[in-house]
This record gives sequence, structure tokens and C-alpha cells, in this order.
Amino acid sequence: MVYETGNPTVDDAVRRVLGGEELDRTDGVALIAQPVEPLAAGADYVRSVRSDGTVDACSIVNAKAGDCAEDCGFCAQSAHFDTGVETHSFLGPEAVLDAARRAERDGAQRFGIVVAEKGVSKERRPDEWADVLEAIRLVRDETSVEIDASLGLLTEEEARILADEGVNHYNHNIETSPRYFDEVVGTHDFEDRLVTLRRAKDAGMDLCAGVILGMGETPADRVDAAIELQRIGVESLPVNVLNPVPGTPLGDADHADITTTELVKTVAVYRLLHPDARVRLTGGREANLAPDEQHLPFEAGADGVLTGDYLTTDGQSPAADIEVVERAGLEPNRSVNDFDPEAVKRREARDG
Repeated sequence: MVYETGNPTVDDAVRRVLGGEELDRTDGVALIAQPVEPLAAGADYVRSVRSDGTVDACSIVNAKAGDCAEDCGFCAQSAHFDTGVETHSFLGPEAVLDAARRAERDGAQRFGIVVAEKGVSKERRPDEWADVLEAIRLVRDETSVEIDASLGLLTEEEARILADEGVNHYNHNIETSPRYFDEVVGTHDFEDRLVTLRRAKDAGMDLCAGVILGMGETPADRVDAAIELQRIGVESLPVNVLNPVPGTPLGDADHADITTTELVKTVAVYRLLHPDARVRLTGGREANLAPDEQHLPFEAGADGVLTGDYLTTDGQSPAADIEVVERAGLEPNRSVNDFDPEAVKRREARDG
């Protein structure tokens, strides 16, 4: 049986994707211009065929906060901007393990160790590097979650060591398209990001790399970012939405420069361009989607979520995220951490 939405552009794309063809930039630009209803329906059908019907949850810890030397225009942790964010040095291995245990209890399948800096350097900061490795070992040995590290730029040696220590996934977002990147970041360039992603992949880690939407980019930029990620090969594609932070160059707006319809369409196009990746809803979604809209991206091909708090802003509770997932007709992934979703809900109801 051939699935049809009634939109020829969408239906042709769905047929080709399910036939094993990889869509290109021309396809992406054409698709993102289509009406949201058939586009979302087509992408969700592809998800239903190519994925396992679950939504994979990850959680993160801000293991080193603030005073970052980079000038990313969206970031509250940059030392270039006066944002009032609380800063701290590396938390320490035991504190990271405690955070991982909380994430495991709340249903995360992946746990991300995140630092705010250009890169955790084995050569320049050996003590911090040693603490990071010890934290990785503790999480690896004492929890069931997979380890996701976001440690900035890497050398080839650092990437190899991280892989050998058991880091399953390396997160390093490209943020936006190559064309628009210089409008957002001035202290390093787009190629720097790609070099680290290649090094992580060559070392044997899966790639978790995505974007921030709503920074003033065009729909074509959103497609171009996805094509770059397609070329390098990602297993998880985080879709952040700008949550403007006062004091940053992008902090003057009251909300992101993207509508709910545009967000859902972008998620759908990302699913069609990346049929086998986890398209993951991450930071800023609660600030930009009303409570009765949060299920919509999961009905347009999304099958991953970042649950709990973010780096410097509050997120949504794991119990609330489970309810969003279930409203979309999906269920939480339990392939790595076989938790009880109902127990998570009961615990939140009890603890308030």
C-alpha cells in the first residue's frame, strides 16, 4: 500500500526515502515550503516505518558553567556578555555521578556531561581532564545510561581517549548553516566544528549534533544545516529553539524568530533528510511552544527529547515530558534504561 498525503511534493519525498534514496538540498528547500499538515503527516509516516515507535530521552549536567572565552551570540555562559549567570569550575566526578543517577531514575537513556569552554584540554588543563575521565568512568560503571559528552573542540588524541573510556556519543552542535554561522559566532569558524565532529566519529563515537532555530536564519539556512549534518553522518540531531537571554546579542527579543508552524515544518524536513537519526527536541521548546502545542513536533517525525533542566535555564520535568510523548501516541524508549514511566509520574505527584 502506498502512503499518500495528497501533496505531490511530500508524497514523492516519502516514497523515495522509504525506497532507500537520500534526499538532497533541492528536496529540502522544496519540502520546507509545503503546507504543514501534509508535511508533518508524511514525516511522521516515515518515522513510523523507520523507527521503533519510541521517544528517546536524554538528560544533561552543566559540569562547568560560565566564563567561556567564545562569543556565541545566543549563549548565557560567554565571558563576552554580562548575563549574570552563575559560574563554577568542574563539579567533580562524584557530583557528576549523582546527576547521572538522578537522570537514570527519571528515565533518561543518555546522560550528557557538558562543559562551557572552547575545549577541555588534556595538555592545558590536565587536572580538569583527569576529573572528566574519572566522571566518565563512574557513570559508565555505576549506571545503566549511555554517556554523551559535550566538551568542546577535540584533538585526535582526546577523541580517541574519550572513546576508549566508554563515551558513546559526542555532542557538538553546528548551531546553524555555514552561511549564517559568522552572524552568530566570531571566535571560531564553522569548519572548526566540523573538524571536531570528524575526529569524534573517526574515534568511534556516535555523533549528536544539531541546531538552534529562531536566531534570524532563513528556512533555507535550516535546510543547509541539515544537509551539513547529513554529509557528516549524525545519529542524533538536537533541535534547539532560541530562548533569548538578556545580555547576549540575541537576547533582546521576547521570543525566538520562528513560529510554531515553522518549527514543526523544520522538524518534519529534518526527519525526511535524516530518516534513521533521532530527531531530538531540546532546549527552548517550552519557552516557544504552548503546553497544548508541545506534542506537535512528535507528530511530525521527532523521536527524541532532552528532559529536565538545561544548562542555564529551567526545563520541563521528566513526568511532563512522558505525558507529552504519550499524547503524541508514542512511548518512552526503555532499551538502555528499563525504567517505569508510571513510577516517574507518581514520584513527581508525590514530591511536587
